[in-house]
Amino acid sequence: MEQGTRLESLDVLRGLAVAGMILVVSPGDWAATYGPLQHAAWNGWTLADMVFPSFLFSVGVALGLSFPRPWRTAGDRRRFWGRVLRRTVLLIALGLALEATYNWELFYTEGPAGRPGLAYMRIPGVLQRIALCYLLAASALVATGRTDGAGRRLLRPGRIALAALAVLIGYWALLMRVPAPGFGPGRLDPQAYLGGYIDRRLFTVAHLWRLGRAGADGPVVYDPEGLLSTFPATVNVLIGALAGWAWRHRGRRAIAAIGAAGLGLVLAGLLLDPLFPINKRIWSSSFALFSGGFSALALALLMAVERVRAARALLSPARVLGGNAMLAFILATLLGRIYDLPIIPTGGDYVAPREWLDLRALTLVGDAKAASLACALLFVAMILALLVPLHRRAIHFRL
Repeated sequence: MEQGTRLESLDVLRGLAVAGMILVVSPGDWAATYGPLQHAAWNGWTLADMVFPSFLFSVGVALGLSFPRPWRTAGDRRRFWGRVLRRTVLLIALGLALEATYNWELFYTEGPAGRPGLAYMRIPGVLQRIALCYLLAASALVATGRTDGAGRRLLRPGRIALAALAVLIGYWALLMRVPAPGFGPGRLDPQAYLGGYIDRRLFTVAHLWRLGRAGADGPVVYDPEGLLSTFPATVNVLIGALAGWAWRHRGRRAIAAIGAAGLGLVLAGLLLDPLFPINKRIWSSSFALFSGGFSALALALLMAVERVRAARALLSPARVLGGNAMLAFILATLLGRIYDLPIIPTGGDYVAPREWLDLRALTLVGDAKAASLACALLFVAMILALLVPLHRRAIHFRL
């Protein structure tokens, strides 16, 4: 049993999630990408839709592995909550800072009605969601736990599972029974979805995801990382925490249990799909179950093969990315901005590196989708090359 030690399979899973994220957002040609690397337009799921839930699941596994923890004194509790709050604030601040770089020109241009461009910066985001889910999950683990005679806070998996179930049922009830003003109850389309209405009121349309539209050319009406859907997304973290608890207490004997639980969650999500469609955009309860089960199955599989030398060698790039997942995300985000800047002179004009690489890849492979994927793979390789020297020196960026 590897209690209290670093779970290398977790690094691999986290690395695969980061690699998947980079592949999805770095094609050579957005119009030529393979189906699994495209998000589902609304209901349904693709492999790309499993990337973010797997990262949240990984956050939960790490959180579960951190228990039991000292809880006897007020100082123990202050240190825990201080760390949780510090990470939450730093993640939100970093997410907003990276969001600002999406539209660097907005710092000095003006938007409609003469307002500064930053008045249109998106407020919800990936890191912001991770931060809030981490805070909510940590609070749930402490609230449902117990303190033993040695002054340690212990997790109670049964209560965690009940809390997760209560969130999913409550979320279903809200969306199906409580109508957004101006619409009837049970509406799950982009414009009438209750979470979208809350986000429009809280953040205003100007600060939501620009592609969260009602139809191809309709107005912006929702954000996939909105506030209300953060609650079912937290369930993915709690599922991960349960997997971490199982590994902490049972070691390799937990692999079968984690895999079986993952399969059960996948089946539960599929069975609920006709009643509450699997939908990442609104993070439906069925999606939380299905994606949480998918992540658990992936972790169990990685745990099972980690001792096979060939498999470890094959997965070593993912281990490097997972060991510095946050830095990989930051680098991919910042370099992604350069990827789309028209900075390469060609034929009296300037093109972005994305377009330049795609044209050259297309001449080599002759297929638009294969060329687009080749560009994305090259981008992943570039991020990996930047992280390898840090990995060899055991330097890891942590918040």
